[in-house]
Amino acid sequence: MGVQSPNPGATGRLPVSVNRIIFVGASTGGTEAIKTFLLGFPANCPPTLIVQHMPESFTGSFAARLNGLCQPQVIEAQGGEVLAPGTVYVSPGHSHMQVRRVGAGYATELLRTPPVNRHRPSVDVLFDSAAAVVGRNAVGVILTGMGKDGANGLLHMRQAGARTFGQDEASCVVYGMPREAALIGAVEEIASLDALAQKVLAVGRGAG
Repeated sequence: MGVQSPNPGATGRLPVSVNRIIFVGASTGGTEAIKTFLLGFPANCPPTLIVQHMPESFTGSFAARLNGLCQPQVIEAQGGEVLAPGTVYVSPGHSHMQVRRVGAGYATELLRTPPVNRHRPSVDVLFDSAAAVVGRNAVGVILTGMGKDGANGLLHMRQAGARTFGQDEASCVVYGMPREAALIGAVEEIASLDALAQKVLAVGRGAG
């Protein structure tokens, strides 16, 4: 079960050390893929932001379900949370989610701007903010899904020095988003869903 930790913004102090931040995007088949991916995460994982294409009435219960299954704390982002290790932030279905600088750290930001790639939340919005704000300290992961949302954003992340991963065709429900990202050179490494968490965590902790 997700470990409840104090609100890092409550004392006005930022996390002492955030080496890498993980950014994840998924669509069709993504709910189970994200669950499998996060089950490989320890309680003290790097801060992780997730966009799953899902109606707003379901994102809260999705985050709560993950919180009950996974070691890290999983929450539906409300906007303004200072990113902390051991916490996974799921974008609500009514808004885009991006990351912004707050002093020496980072925080979530929600935007009710028009859909991008016909989606709100959009993976591209999250990934583009990762490229612009976090740069080489970001790790991007694109999972199963229909369409191409996230492909260009992942490319921008890679161009900014981030490490980037895509789920392989064999383990995808729909090999659309990872395929589009791979075709434009956005994916540094393709891996099966079962292997992704270990590979991403190795990079997230500076081992890769």
